[in-house]
Amino acid sequence: MLLVNTDYISGKELKMLGMVSGAVVKKTTSEFGGQSRSLKAINGNPMDEKKKKDEEINDVRNEASIKMVKAAQKQGADAIINIRYTAAAISSDSYEVMMYGTAVKFVR
Repeated sequence: MLLVNTDYISGKELKMLGMVSGAVVKKTTSEFGGQSRSLKAINGNPMDEKKKKDEEINDVRNEASIKMVKAAQKQGADAIINIRYTAAAISSDSYEVMMYGTAVKFVR
């Protein structure tokens, strides 16, 4: 499956199949928020905390991407174009990552 953030694929004629998306809601781990964060900054290594959070966010993005690709595969797509993603806080301890794009079939 080819994934691009452009609205075309050079050298390919495309048939649009429709929008596809993948969303993941994730609860943040307690070490990433509130008072615990302040204590970690004083007693621990704040860079370790940042690295863990970055890894967590990347994992969630990958999970959303996999869901989006599976939705496109169900439609028989060869690629997904114009891919975007959004992330939003849902509450003080959870967030959502959503990836979306247009599923397309190559015209042969």
